[in-house]
Amino acid sequence: NALPGLARLQQSRVVGCITRYRCSSSSSIASILAEVESGTLSASDAESLIQKKQPNNVSLESFANLDHGRTKRTGFPEAVFAAGKTAPQVAAILDDMAKHVNDAVANNDASTAGKAILATRVDKDLYDEISCIPLKHGTISYNETANLVSMKASSLEDVFEGKHASGEAGRNTVVVACAGTTDLPVAEEAAITLEAAGCTVERIYDVGVAGLHRIINALPRLTDPSVRCVIVCAGMDGALPSVVAGLVTVPVVAVPTSIGYGACFGGVSAMLTMLNSCAPGVGVVNIDNGFGGAALAFKFVNS
Repeated sequence: NALPGLARLQQSRVVGCITRYRCSSSSSIASILAEVESGTLSASDAESLIQKKQPNNVSLESFANLDHGRTKRTGFPEAVFAAGKTAPQVAAILDDMAKHVNDAVANNDASTAGKAILATRVDKDLYDEISCIPLKHGTISYNETANLVSMKASSLEDVFEGKHASGEAGRNTVVVACAGTTDLPVAEEAAITLEAAGCTVERIYDVGVAGLHRIINALPRLTDPSVRCVIVCAGMDGALPSVVAGLVTVPVVAVPTSIGYGACFGGVSAMLTMLNSCAPGVGVVNIDNGFGGAALAFKFVNS
């Protein structure tokens, strides 16, 4: 139903004020208070805007208990699952993680994987809010395809370049393959996670079973001696991981995606196909869980 005229006008005014002030460099607290004084901004809206400008006043302990020791304990760092969290919460968590990395670097106690700071499931609107919040301990970048935020701690220079052509990392390549272009968000979540953790990633995209020649043509890359694991993301019938597992000697991590028509049941059909793979050596993670697939692949190549 349409809003009554007055309510619609008030809603428009609030949205306009928030949009106007959220990211403007000139929106100082004084200017926000001036708008309140002039009557063009309500006190409650001003309070919300001021809180967004002062994220470091957010008490982290009131909503998060970060596991900074996870990398040492399990070999793979904690990441922020941003869906359902507010922008100030995500920003506060990322900043605290960056502070921990800076402290570890200062004490010569930071592994490559431990320097990875990631937030998954960050849509564009949430990122826009997060990017307006000043951070003390590092800077963030955003991959819109993967809906993923990477944070580089201020003590580091090249954490997220993801290129390690020589040395042990170069021998620990992970191939990330996907069946179709619509699987890219999940595949990129996996690929960027691995790069942040220090792995070399080879991407092979749009090689689904509807055209078997495409995956056959990619065999030289799949079977390269440097490849230690293959992640395969697929929706629809979910058959690609079985095909790949029948062609390579390394473990295959199957990531079902929620892509498909009605009877795909949001990825359940692909997941069941992968669980019933007749090719041995296939491990299956949850639907659309590119991060989980990356974590499993990382442990394979570093075991």
